[in-house]
Amino acid sequence: MRDGGAAGRSPTTAERTRRLKAQAFGLGFDLVGIAALGPPATRAHFDAWLDAGLHGEMGYLSGEGAELRRDTRRPHAGATHAIVLATQYGGREPSGAVARYARGDDYHELLRERTRLLQHWLEQELGRPVNARPYVDSGPILERDLAQRAGLGWFGKNTMLINPTAGSFFFLSSLFVDVGPDVVLDQDDPFAADRCGSCTRCLDACPTQAFKGPRVLDATQCISYLTIELRGAIPEPLREKIGALLYGCDICQEVCPWNVSFTNALREEAFRPRELVLDAGSREGTRALARELLMMDAADYAAAFKGSAIKRAKLWMLKRNACVVLGNIGTSEDAPALEAMLAHEHEVVREHAAWAIARPHPSPRPSSRPS
Repeated sequence: MRDGGAAGRSPTTAERTRRLKAQAFGLGFDLVGIAALGPPATRAHFDAWLDAGLHGEMGYLSGEGAELRRDTRRPHAGATHAIVLATQYGGREPSGAVARYARGDDYHELLRERTRLLQHWLEQELGRPVNARPYVDSGPILERDLAQRAGLGWFGKNTMLINPTAGSFFFLSSLFVDVGPDVVLDQDDPFAADRCGSCTRCLDACPTQAFKGPRVLDATQCISYLTIELRGAIPEPLREKIGALLYGCDICQEVCPWNVSFTNALREEAFRPRELVLDAGSREGTRALARELLMMDAADYAAAFKGSAIKRAKLWMLKRNACVVLGNIGTSEDAPALEAMLAHEHEVVREHAAWAIARPHPSPRPSSRPS
């Protein structure tokens, strides 16, 4: 029965909104809020960030992409509201060479399908089709701005959205909807408070000092950008600062007191680490993963990362990153793998391999196991 109240009457706005949110939680989302679409509150900040060139080579954020992001009514014609959803991916997992969000299956399709299920429920609830479209970190939307408007959290000084009961280790997705003039959903109040206070742990902990100030990230200095988005050589002064990080970086989230206290353990099975990255939390495991990446061919890469967000980076980029990591934490045992990259077809890989080989490489630690 679609009726949310007494038989024979339509549900009230509050009842329908409550049922919608209950359905979202039932589908596995951890947070849900509703916001009206329109110009984002952070539009001026976004424009200033672009004008300063802090987006680096991420050209999709500028031009037409920027114009669409300046008003959330533009990406999907007719949409009036967004149902904004958050799904946690396990902030209590140990640190490692691969950022937590990318260790399991690609979140895009899983959450897109889950968001579509919410659309189907709403259509059944209303008894008619609904003009709607799901977005999962792939559309021209300032997602964190929209989530703040929907009451899901505030902007931390590291630019991440932080929720007071869940921290910041979560994916954002949204369902843009036009439910028609006959249906109203209760909007949530924007999250107005700034609960970072005087804390600057995230800013202080960044190895590359990528933050120009609170909530101002220079992407061209960020390890996530350097290892995932940058389609060229990593600037040499930044390579040593990358340390043992092969893909992405969680440091500014790891040190956040809200994550230390409130982030939750991994619950979604699809996000559990794949076997390939299981041991990449230790120095030895990271070196082994880096060598494996250097040995991969196109077929190996396709098989190893099928259905993984890691495929955002091309194989040659992963080899570039692996050279940097072995240049930072490698031993003499890793030299043959690096020397093989001197003949790689991609100039950037060859250059990074030469840089890594020229770095000091201590002998491997003797095994503590009895012979």
